Amino acid sequence: MDNQKANEVYDLAYSGEPIAFRVKEALEVIDQALDDFKFENLALSFNGGKDCTVLLHLYAAALYRRFQKRTVIPSLYIPLPSPFSELESFIHESIGAYDLDLFHCLPTKTKEGVQLAVETVMTPGSGIPSQPKKGGGEGMKKALEAYRYRFPDVKGILIGTRRTDPYCGKLGFRSQTDPGWPDFVRVNPIIDWSYSDIWMFLKRLDVPYCSLYDQGYTSIGSTYNTFKNPALTIQPPYGGHGSEGTPLNGVEPKQRYRPAYELIDGTLERSGRGSS
Repeated sequence: MDNQKANEVYDLAYSGEPIAFRVKEALEVIDQALDDFKFENLALSFNGGKDCTVLLHLYAAALYRRFQKRTVIPSLYIPLPSPFSELESFIHESIGAYDLDLFHCLPTKTKEGVQLAVETVMTPGSGIPSQPKKGGGEGMKKALEAYRYRFPDVKGILIGTRRTDPYCGKLGFRSQTDPGWPDFVRVNPIIDWSYSDIWMFLKRLDVPYCSLYDQGYTSIGSTYNTFKNPALTIQPPYGGHGSEGTPLNGVEPKQRYRPAYELIDGTLERSGRGSS
């Protein structure tokens, strides 16, 4: 983040564009959190997805505006089982681009050596979900406990949660972690953003994002439960099949998909996700 990019964010917030209100609102939530908790008591949750990429860009802009310099951002990453390599590469790129001090909260393993899941995923061949627990699973809880132990001064965590995410329909801009979980205040600056808002922001400001979104993925989790969104399927052109529906020249056309930002119906965002 530099002065020009920070100014672009704030210019957008005070423009007449449709996304302006959401940007301004999110920046105000971030600034209020910085006032209430102080920078040294805040961390950012970052997993490389589109929503937390928006939040990261907003937070970096707010920090630059406040401190008038690039700031190393305390952050945490809780990986899912079997993450996409493209996602891991993007996270690595973001560390340098945004000066992230990214702590990897690796989920705890059981005595049998099985990694506790941070969301419900169907492990190939198992026939059963690896962690059928509401709201994230025991792995998420253990990872946050490890983070709390390592960074006891962190009181609030900025999260790119949106109201359409599972179990998030009743959340506000701030929410306490559930009873029995490590004690954090979850700060949700983009809770009211829509799917189209996310992509309008990323494309309008030319913010880099994970390459998987250009391949037809619209919601990214584990490789076990994430697929290209069928709503983005590009139908083969006329003449791709013979008169009886057989491939011409014996070659089946390769399935192609439009990029995530071309999804019109935001309610289909998770159509490429399995059990979660």
